[in-house]
This record gives sequence, structure tokens and C-alpha cells, in this order.
Amino acid sequence: MQAPCQKIVWDVLPAIRAAIAVELVKCGVSQVEASRMLEIAPSAVSQYLSGKRGYRIEFENGVKQSIEQLALDLKEGKVEDLVSRICEICRQLRDRGDQCGSQDDGCES
Repeated sequence: MQAPCQKIVWDVLPAIRAAIAVELVKCGVSQVEASRMLEIAPSAVSQYLSGKRGYRIEFENGVKQSIEQLALDLKEGKVEDLVSRICEICRQLRDRGDQCGSQDDGCES
């Protein structure tokens, strides 16, 4: 049995980072710059973009909008605390009764 916090660490957080990386690159940010903004290795960004990592969850509606806004804010240099912003997105998932990002992945809320 996998605890919900394990699911968050192994699936949700990488999926959030992947979605942010994709949005940054869509906005014209280089992979190297995206890695700097997200405080992760450039190889991680490459893996996120190629779907080798962080691909298990697709976000919808408000969560997707929050990810898009965070990417825009990162690009514009408006993010003072990246961890807090990512935690807000994670809370959005929990608040809608879905800690794991999709209703049918077997994770308990």
C-alpha cells in the first residue's frame, strides 16, 4: 500500500514541475533557464519535456491555470517563494478531494 504522501512525492510533485517546465518553454524560456528558475538540473527539464519523467498526471481547470500563472510569474521574475507557490497548487488538488491529480489512479484522498 502506498501512503498518500508517497504518491505526492513520487507522482504529483514531478508532474507539477513537468507542467511548469512545459509552460516555461512554451513561453520562450530556454531549458537551461527553466532549470534555473525551478532550481532543478537541466537534465530534469529535458526529461520532463520528453515525457520520461513527471508524465503520470494531467491537470485540469483551476490547477492548470495556477500552473500556467506560476510559469508566467517565474518568467517575469515575480516569484519570491517557489516552494510556497508549488504547495498552493498541491493544496488545490487536495481541496478538490483529489490528492493524486486524477480521480481514477487508486490513490486515497
